Amino acid sequence: MTTDWEWDDTLFLGTAAHYRRGRLPYAPGLADALAEILELDGRGRLLDVGCGPGTVALGLVDLFGEVVGVDPDRGMITEAARAATERGVGGKTRWVRARAEELPAGLGTFTVAVFAQSFHWMDRDLVAATVRDMLRPGGALVHISDLKTETRTVEGLPHPAVPYAALEELVSDYLGPVRRAGRGVLPHGTPGGEAAVFHRAGFTGPRRHVVSGGQALERTSDDVVAGVFSMSFSAPHLFGAHRDGFEDDVRRLLRAASPTGLFSARQPGTEIHIWGAAPR
Repeated sequence: MTTDWEWDDTLFLGTAAHYRRGRLPYAPGLADALAEILELDGRGRLLDVGCGPGTVALGLVDLFGEVVGVDPDRGMITEAARAATERGVGGKTRWVRARAEELPAGLGTFTVAVFAQSFHWMDRDLVAATVRDMLRPGGALVHISDLKTETRTVEGLPHPAVPYAALEELVSDYLGPVRRAGRGVLPHGTPGGEAAVFHRAGFTGPRRHVVSGGQALERTSDDVVAGVFSMSFSAPHLFGAHRDGFEDDVRRLLRAASPTGLFSARQPGTEIHIWGAAPR
């Protein structure tokens, strides 16, 4: 990430309504894997930093006595609270609209803190050190991401693959070749090197685990459109007055790729890194 990029509150503006439908889920064995690895027993507290619409937090809610999700986007917090109420777990969940840099925000201490593909948007050294101090003795930080090293093919499945390359090209046609991010741009993408950041903050590890994916998924054109509008670099507001025209072009592209409006995909695997909070 370039040093001159600054976070602003339009980064995910308008994406929350599309997120749950548009994003591919994490591997279905994620909760069981974490329950076994961390010996979770339905007690303790979970902090989900950059929780979005509650995707991971609600998937793990049965493993903790209380779950707290933090996200700076108002729409994400609203969607998370709505989903928690629908699932009947509103009483054991709390959704806080705040930037990670505002922690600890009086939220107390936690057994586990999780970052699910959110850490790269933050002041990482500051947030890692703060979260380290929010963990109880013996607590763990869990960094979750899609497994990037696997090749997922739709060979043998009934529908065509989603034409991701053509969709990215269409986004570039509308928004320009440099990746958009809120009011700014990210010409070099988001940063990596999380391990060095966590080590500097005093974490030990990591222990790496992979939850296998590969299951066949069926996606509709509406799912794919939602996926496009769930991304920070193609958030609805970025298109301004051309938003409807962009969606029309997306749908034309999808009809050409699959006249039935159906696409096949493979469930991504999920990569987990477990970091220990060693005593100071």
